[in-house]
Amino acid sequence: MSQLHIVGFAGSSSAPSRTKSLVETIVATTADRTGARGTVYDLVDIHPSLGATLDARQAPPDLVALIDTITNADALVVGSPVYKGTYTGLFKHLFDLIDPKALKDKPVVLTATGGSERHALVVDHGLRPLFAFFSADILSTGIYATEADFADYLPASVNLKARVERVVDELGWRLASARNADLLARSA
Repeated sequence: MSQLHIVGFAGSSSAPSRTKSLVETIVATTADRTGARGTVYDLVDIHPSLGATLDARQAPPDLVALIDTITNADALVVGSPVYKGTYTGLFKHLFDLIDPKALKDKPVVLTATGGSERHALVVDHGLRPLFAFFSADILSTGIYATEADFADYLPASVNLKARVERVVDELGWRLASARNADLLARSA
């Protein structure tokens, strides 16, 4: 059986980025615990290509490669900073370029970061509906964090670390379930 692949995507065009750090932490911790391979991308990696692409069939090679990586991943960890009450426009634009059936049943961890607690519902009112449209397997634990939850751009608060542990456990269970289903199918 091939090694499972967890792909993270952070919809932040800032560097350094709390959003990217949160996504990286979840991907790396889950990969370490499950033996999966983890890869994380952010808008900085594809910003010019993504912004200039209106049709996935005309996407440049770097964007095609990212879309293929996302759609072929065994699990996704996505995150966006919150601007004006929702995820970033280019974050949404990337997923607009992905075939609606491509993420069906794929485990997805939802995360967001923002300046205050008043944006905390973005996970449930913004990100969850977006990935429900794709019929993704959205994990029940979503994570929203504010600047106060980080120290030097790394997750630091007790509450944030506890939520990261919880979502890592959930994703680990999903990946173990997928592995077991694959082993059963091969032995049948």
